[in-house]
Amino acid sequence: MTTLGAVFRPQLAPERLRAVAELADEVGLEELWLWEDCFREGGISTAAAALAWTERVRVGVGLLPVPLRNVAMTAMEAAGLHRMFPGRAILGVGHGVQDWMGQVGARAESPLTLLREHLVALRALLGGERVTTEGRYVRLDGVALDWPPQGPVEVLAGATGPRTVRLTGEAADGTILTADTSPEGVRQARRLIDEGRAATGRTGGPHKVVVYLLAATGAGAGERVRADLVAEGVDGEAEVGVAGDAGAVAKAVQRLAEAGADSVILQPTSGEPDPEGFVRFVAEEVRPLVP
Repeated sequence: MTTLGAVFRPQLAPERLRAVAELADEVGLEELWLWEDCFREGGISTAAAALAWTERVRVGVGLLPVPLRNVAMTAMEAAGLHRMFPGRAILGVGHGVQDWMGQVGARAESPLTLLREHLVALRALLGGERVTTEGRYVRLDGVALDWPPQGPVEVLAGATGPRTVRLTGEAADGTILTADTSPEGVRQARRLIDEGRAATGRTGGPHKVVVYLLAATGAGAGERVRADLVAEGVDGEAEVGVAGDAGAVAKAVQRLAEAGADSVILQPTSGEPDPEGFVRFVAEEVRPLVP
């Protein structure tokens, strides 16, 4: 079954998160996703709050920019969430927006190398290993978590370009694709992920693919979707974004699922007038129409 979720966008003030998270829990939304966007809201702090305010909904952070984070701190915070809220936290890491990384003096000369080193070390630390490594960016000397997760956890990675997508197959447990990914883009990503997995002999288990889908319903839905696509420079891209009723949105979700998405996370537009209503729409109207 395709997992369905919704995004709480960080353009909304942090104090609005509680109402949205509690509603998500109440109406049975499967996953609520948060973003660590510069310079809006921190991913771990908002995820911890959302998890504490709720009982059932899974909370994802997609994603934590690795240039901002020492891998030991990422591992400590991730392990804490997984121990306090077993089975409910989903964490993804990635390059981050390079202009933002430059603004804070953290832009890496080789983002791909940094992400690879971070993923390898993070998965080892969360697996309870003691890690010593002397990489180009990640350097650890006998580091182990005192409180590692009590069972296996997935580490996802965000990706856009083909080299990074392939890297997620090599070094991550799952891949997060942005809302400008068409069904054909998902199929291409799956091929690259499989190439990466085959290159490192990781073909035995599943590899989760999460795809954001820009969506809107109600008055002005089409205009809001088009405005966001124009702002992202993908206006006119086939099968990217959807506006309409629950049936139209469900069909767009199904196209992504048929292309290889395991989870589709509906991303409201930046001008969404009713975030709570959007969550209710996803859980109560779209979910019953998605196999």
